[in-house]
Amino acid sequence: MNKNIINFISTIILAVVLSIVLPWWSVMTAALVTSLFIPLKKAAVFVVPFLAILSLWTLQSFMLSIGNDFTLASRISELLYLGGSPYTLLLVTGITGGLAAGIAAVLGKQIVLVSQK
Repeated sequence: MNKNIINFISTIILAVVLSIVLPWWSVMTAALVTSLFIPLKKAAVFVVPFLAILSLWTLQSFMLSIGNDFTLASRISELLYLGGSPYTLLLVTGITGGLAAGIAAVLGKQIVLVSQK
């Protein structure tokens, strides 16, 4: 399998396992650890964990919001001036998690590069 796919899947699995015992920042830990052990090149270092956590958080928030017919998501999106659209809130949630994971993965890559010197 391609390293990008392996990193994508392992980031999601590790993030799900860590989120059982750690708070929201466990996705950053998952991205950092996978970037340490599964090296990627160029923009894939940021993009692969970004897409992994974006899809994970968007799917998780969608599954949670379905249970209450998107009522809470609609109200929170009004508070955040997102036009009352729960789907926009789901996207913003995924992007926030994806950015955190992508930046943590870049940090992991930088740690690997510094430790090789």
